[in-house]
Amino acid sequence: MGEPQQKTVTESPGKSPARPSPPPTPGRLPVSLVQPSQKKKHRTKVLRLFRNVFRSFPIITPVCKTGHLPLGIPDGHRSTSGTRVTVTMFGYRKGRVSLSMQENPRCLPTLVVELAMQTNVLQKEMSSGMVRIALECEKRPEKDKTRLLEEVLWTMYCNGKKTGYGLKREATDEDLNVMELLRPVSMGAGVLPGSSGVDGPDGELAYIRAHFERVVGSRDSETLYMLSPEGNTGPELSIFFVRI
Repeated sequence: MGEPQQKTVTESPGKSPARPSPPPTPGRLPVSLVQPSQKKKHRTKVLRLFRNVFRSFPIITPVCKTGHLPLGIPDGHRSTSGTRVTVTMFGYRKGRVSLSMQENPRCLPTLVVELAMQTNVLQKEMSSGMVRIALECEKRPEKDKTRLLEEVLWTMYCNGKKTGYGLKREATDEDLNVMELLRPVSMGAGVLPGSSGVDGPDGELAYIRAHFERVVGSRDSETLYMLSPEGNTGPELSIFFVRI
């Protein structure tokens, strides 16, 4: 038997050899979001540390200490003492919900919290018509200047029932991609094509976005009240941040 012959590819003048097209990959949109008017300092190392260890905390079932929570915006606070912000809650159906707060849809997030609740569970709660989320953390000494929304770890309750621990974190590339896709959206709910391979056929990413009234009660208390269009009978959503 002779030696195996090596095949060569003959190129035509002015043409390159045909090559198979690479499979399409989910691209990321270029981020055109701008900095908010007051950019806060990020504690990257602390956030990364808590992100790695917070799921190892023991699960306990304390009683929600915030007591009775108002159902909506108190009459004395309607469009007077609060500021309007854009809040987006999003996540894969079987993954955790993330909360993003922006000065407006064109700005980078000023706050991202990974909530202790799966997206499908939140959707079920929203269908009941009223959702009250309380995020609690320990009160700090008077001399401590840490702002309330700079806290990293939160004990979370939904409609009075403890669901686990929420975690403040840096916005990921995927978070920013979602904010970029939703930039033209001021209010609404729906699904986006997912770019994460971990959820398989359930890879669609659900979201709800709305204007919220941000009311600062004290250095240890802030509340986000969802603003519904006039005449809208949709669900009510309130989010409470409290030091106790």
